[in-house]
Amino acid sequence: MLYQFQYRRYRLSLRAPVRTAHGLWVDRDGVIVRLEDETGTAGYGEAAVIPWFGTESADDVVAACRELGDKVDNERLAALPKRLACLRNAIAGACNGTAISDLPSNKTLGVAALLPAGRAAIAAIDPKAGAGFRVFKWKVGVADAADELALLDDVCAALPGGGKLRLDANGAWDRRTAERWFERCAERPVEFVEQPCFAAAGETATRRGKSDDLLRGLAESYPTPVALDESIAGDTDIERWIAAEWRGIFVVKPALLGDAAGGLKKLARAKADVVFSSALETAVGARMALRLAFSWVTPKGTPRALGFGVWPLFAEALFNGPAAAAFLRAKDVERLNPEAVWNALS
Repeated sequence: MLYQFQYRRYRLSLRAPVRTAHGLWVDRDGVIVRLEDETGTAGYGEAAVIPWFGTESADDVVAACRELGDKVDNERLAALPKRLACLRNAIAGACNGTAISDLPSNKTLGVAALLPAGRAAIAAIDPKAGAGFRVFKWKVGVADAADELALLDDVCAALPGGGKLRLDANGAWDRRTAERWFERCAERPVEFVEQPCFAAAGETATRRGKSDDLLRGLAESYPTPVALDESIAGDTDIERWIAAEWRGIFVVKPALLGDAAGGLKKLARAKADVVFSSALETAVGARMALRLAFSWVTPKGTPRALGFGVWPLFAEALFNGPAAAAFLRAKDVERLNPEAVWNALS
């Protein structure tokens, strides 16, 4: 199959900065790709890169797209380097983007509400609870650990009846800090702690090994589950943690995986506990990621709430995924219009 290939880079301002342990996000950088086949059918995909997460950069994606040229075939697309995982994901999205969905239109999945960091989280809970949310994600590891820990009881007290709290440290804690948090979480409505510690790919093998050992130790020593996020930023990470018989939670950002469908098949065979999460992508990447989330069959129990309660994210509403609501329907995903995003970037 021969395709006409185009790409457009974007840098979009966020409605409000997103503060994490990695710093402050004020805008989002990425690339949208378009493939048109010989019948004139077009599909779109998104390279929603997060370099500090371990992905390639937007500059890397643009350079690779420029090298591909304006006409490509399946062989050239398949030969893209594995290190360009987000671009490979975008290509897969463009190839499959116009496929007719077989998702049941009446299927719904719960969504977790994203809270701001620090004390602002407390005031944000009540209106979100009034909108029906019962699962809340609080970014920690942003300020002094003692100050954040002192807020935990106030945040928990603000939760609605039956509400659950997810803590996301983005790998900011050392062993002592992590143990203090897990001791405190044991008797509180904390669903899980996401990525308490992390050693980036650029660090030494010894440092990465110690970080992995700490994650396993925390998972085995405390009742509150541990969730991997940055630790599974790529396809090989999924294979590595499955091989290590990880029995905690896998937070999967489909937009960051070069072979998202293949990775999910491996997780399904391992009967893994999976949470689908946003990479703060536009409507283009959101459509592909959420299609995968709605296709996932939970090995047992009720599916965990989606980590997609992030929109409206962008200052320009056209680029947003589905409006943040306590429940998301498959038909809301199918309403997303990648072509409109592409045209807006022209």
